[in-house]
Amino acid sequence: MQITSNFDGGNILVRDIADPGDAHLEIRRDNSSEFYQWFHFRASGVRDTPLALHIDNAGISSYPPGWKDYQAVASYDRDQWFRVSTEYDGKRLTIRHTPEHDSVWYAYFAPYSHERHLDLVAACQTSPQCRHELLGATVDGRDLDLLVIGEPAAGKRVCWIVARQHPGETMAEWLMEGLLERLLDDEDPVARQLLARAVFYCVPNMNPDGSFRGNLRTNAAGANLNREWQTPTRERSPEVFYVRQRMEQTGVDFCLDVHGDEALPYNFIAGPDGVASVTPRVLDLQAEYERLLTRASPDFQTEHGYDAVAPGAANLTMCTTFIADRFGCLSMTLEQPFKDTVDSPHALFGWSPERCRKLGRANLDALFGILDRLR
Repeated sequence: MQITSNFDGGNILVRDIADPGDAHLEIRRDNSSEFYQWFHFRASGVRDTPLALHIDNAGISSYPPGWKDYQAVASYDRDQWFRVSTEYDGKRLTIRHTPEHDSVWYAYFAPYSHERHLDLVAACQTSPQCRHELLGATVDGRDLDLLVIGEPAAGKRVCWIVARQHPGETMAEWLMEGLLERLLDDEDPVARQLLARAVFYCVPNMNPDGSFRGNLRTNAAGANLNREWQTPTRERSPEVFYVRQRMEQTGVDFCLDVHGDEALPYNFIAGPDGVASVTPRVLDLQAEYERLLTRASPDFQTEHGYDAVAPGAANLTMCTTFIADRFGCLSMTLEQPFKDTVDSPHALFGWSPERCRKLGRANLDALFGILDRLR
């Protein structure tokens, strides 16, 4: 057996794989950071071989509660990702699987490659409704892509949607893919009405460097981008610096920041409730958005999520809270699970790319329901 991770988004350290039935691995930390939880690797020469792949440092990873009731994903073709038997004993995570083919890929969640990101941007920009802007370069010199959908005009609402500030949260870009496909569907009545009354600024991947490096949470400089919004710099957090700069030019009426949560097996929204300047009108809009999203998708729920933040106690270095305070608008974080959803589980795929895409589409129904009340 051979195990490798020297590819886009790869992450694993091989400790001892002499016995495929008792192999020992570790997850590599993000560069210049102590964060780690994301893994993505390939096992070769394993057809019909019972594997027990122990990730020995899981118990001291960034979010150990995330391993409880978690099942890893695997793929033979890197297209369809299915869940495999996974155990956690409080110290190490063990993946048990007997592959049907010579090579198999394992990951924390279905990867979203840089090549697929480029394909998404290229496909979107061919629509007459979409323009591509290059906001600037990342620390590693990669492009930071912005998709502008709809024609800016006086009176139109300005909607910003950003995803994958934390690169290991690949479900965020899968959701963006579904949302963008629907928004650019000229025969979708909701999309047509939204674009008649709003313009969208979409950043499908806020952290292309961390994504390529196989990081969980940071960029190439070791910065957690979702703690950089108050004082971003070109040197440490150019991704946030350039997006903020563009937001100042456009204004913001609505912002959705898409993420994934390691521990909670639910889709939920966290809002700007702790921001001192937030108004009851904005909080009412959030409640209505969540109610409409629950109707549009049974995969979304409002019972479980993060604890409410006391008024005035919000962390304004985060995207959602900073935008809510700076622009006085509805700004929210949408969280998806790495695990399956408790209320609507799927035994084979769990929470999956296709379910992410469908939830992305459903968000447009919720936005349509509140669009005219954003100002």
